[in-house]
Amino acid sequence: MSANLSYELSLQEQPINRKTKFKKLVRKLAGQKYLQAMALLGVAWMIIFNYIPMYGVIIAFKEFNIVQSISDAPWVGLEHFREFLDDDELKSVIWNTIGMSFFKLLIGFPLPIVFALFLNELRSIRLKKAVQTISYLPHFLSWVILGGILTTWLADVGIVNKMLMALGFIHEPISYLAEPSYFWSIIITSDIWKELGWSAIIYLAAIAGVSPEMYEAATIDGAGRFQKMWFVTLPSIAGTITILFILAVSGLLNSNFDQIFVLKNSLNESTSNVIDVYVYQTGIISSRFSYSAAVGLFKSVIALILLLIANSVSRKLNDTSLF
Repeated sequence: MSANLSYELSLQEQPINRKTKFKKLVRKLAGQKYLQAMALLGVAWMIIFNYIPMYGVIIAFKEFNIVQSISDAPWVGLEHFREFLDDDELKSVIWNTIGMSFFKLLIGFPLPIVFALFLNELRSIRLKKAVQTISYLPHFLSWVILGGILTTWLADVGIVNKMLMALGFIHEPISYLAEPSYFWSIIITSDIWKELGWSAIIYLAAIAGVSPEMYEAATIDGAGRFQKMWFVTLPSIAGTITILFILAVSGLLNSNFDQIFVLKNSLNESTSNVIDVYVYQTGIISSRFSYSAAVGLFKSVIALILLLIANSVSRKLNDTSLF
């Protein structure tokens, strides 16, 4: 009898609790109306420019041309995907894309973490701000500007050749951008140069959230500065590192089109032809819109699979994941 009574009371309390929670939510949203309005603009932008255009993905399964609408284009199924997988350029395109992205991940991902750790150890505020400003600056310059700078520096009469010849490392100028063997190194190094300081910002923010009491306890235990970095700071920002690593793995097939397009030429094409450049050449230059959409969709599906794998592995290893 008492069990039935308690069950009936719980049923009566549920609508009251729901109404109370709803009223609290309404009051909370009303108190944040300006913030919510700003957020809604971002949501509207994302829907308009990210989700609505996804309708156009269906041209990957059609033979679309510019003189007819998407709905009028005839269906061809998986024909464009088969054509891409049978393309003679597929092997070199995939190799270049994965190769450059892998070394960017291997070298470029841990460097901002190390940079943030050492930057956090600087005691001089002026020196810290100067280093931050210098390291952030390249991020705000477009690849068009930086590409022009690199092209000048790496030319036969550029500063790089002059310095290496003056130091005796080489005896004659080298056309670095004309040599395919140097292209990957140039891309990886220039990408790190441009994004090192900017990528370290989120790690610096995470480090700022570490409790000072943990450092005080480590000091009492006799830990030095490097031991604090290794045993206190790094474990405290491990969650941030994991999330960013998952996102980096999912973007393994993104090879920074702007950077490569500015620095590539006909002489280094064997090592500079990546998926994004291939899509541009087939879709825009050759006007094969359906084919390039199929290649882009193929890349997006692989990126999704990589994201799910990295997320699953991370969740099993250290209970940290995106979802």
